[in-house]
Amino acid sequence: MKIFIDTANLEQIRTAQSWGILDGVTTNPTLLSREKGNFRDILKEICRIVDGPVSAEVVSLNADRMVEEARELAKIADNIVIKIPMTLEGLKAIKILTAEGIKTNTTLVFSPLQALLAAKAGTTFVSPFVGRLDDIHHFGMDLVEQIVRIYDNYGFETEIIVASIRTPLHIVEAANIGAHICTVPFAVLEKMVKHPLTDIGIQKFLEDWKKVEK
Repeated sequence: MKIFIDTANLEQIRTAQSWGILDGVTTNPTLLSREKGNFRDILKEICRIVDGPVSAEVVSLNADRMVEEARELAKIADNIVIKIPMTLEGLKAIKILTAEGIKTNTTLVFSPLQALLAAKAGTTFVSPFVGRLDDIHHFGMDLVEQIVRIYDNYGFETEIIVASIRTPLHIVEAANIGAHICTVPFAVLEKMVKHPLTDIGIQKFLEDWKKVEK
């Protein structure tokens, strides 16, 4: 499974990249608003740090304006992917951009039918938001399981990015279901590494090493 980091913070991205586990980055207007500097410069630097896909989101709601924004964002770097919201206008934009060879990531997906339509329109990636569904007492991972099954049934090449991840358990469930990608906040990435038995084991080895004759 591919692991993306869900942030626009350059320090976090550099740190995760140094671990050797990072396959891409997802950003959005909220994440970019938290960082200092011109958003284009930030995206350009992210694309320099990471070879994999880097999602940048349009803010227009009209298909023609989405396409215009997308074309400008795509000029930033070859690995830019355009985030498009799951709307009727978004589907129109996805169809146009796909025909032009611009990769897209359909975001704010909350139903299997939305995921089906996005795939048929030609989107490169689709992003179901599991945490936000959990917040309103739905099982977000049920949605991911349905999308995986539908895509397998019909041979869609669209990759599934499990988004709005809140805990490491979301990642375990996504991997068991067979989702292609998880996009993970930095704090959750750190938690993936840790286990109390690992810490106890290291401490025990170090204590025993002190007893070894040198």
